[in-house]
Amino acid sequence: MTELETIERARVYLDKLANGIDPLTDLPVPEGDVINQVRISRCLFFASDVLRRVVENGGITPPKRRGKAPFAITQEQLMQVRFSREPLRITELCKRITDAAGPEDGKRLTNAIVLEWLESVGMLEKREDGEGKRKRRPTEAGRQIGIFEEERTGTYGVYTAVLYTEEAQHFVVDNLDAALQLRQSGG
Repeated sequence: MTELETIERARVYLDKLANGIDPLTDLPVPEGDVINQVRISRCLFFASDVLRRVVENGGITPPKRRGKAPFAITQEQLMQVRFSREPLRITELCKRITDAAGPEDGKRLTNAIVLEWLESVGMLEKREDGEGKRKRRPTEAGRQIGIFEEERTGTYGVYTAVLYTEEAQHFVVDNLDAALQLRQSGG
């Protein structure tokens, strides 16, 4: 039996144990047995998955994934951002910024980067909505730069959308470096 076949057999045994089956007899393990504990079962499934990846890679442990490089954009690319006279949601603004940065490496600007920064500079704050969920809403300072709320109706009923006027869109783009630095510093 080759080493890969042995690894595969070990993986099958781990799967059976994780499912509460004795791999030698194919009979259920007694209810009180330690392998029937959820935490043990999860560990066995995890180990099985690692072995599966080793077999799929021909016996080589796959390299650990490194974190993606952070989103980056040049000043020249920022000048290519398409602003809208119509107010936009943050998702659309981030998409337009990502589009201006170009398709390299599939990096994209996430809403969280911009929203966390806007909150840190006092343009947004988290407030509890009618359902007890904490949502980011514009502060007075945020409203002054053009961030506002609007009631809308969607597939699941009425909701509050936070929108960004053209002035607010420019504010975000003009300060994007600060937002990116906040994220990189772990703030």
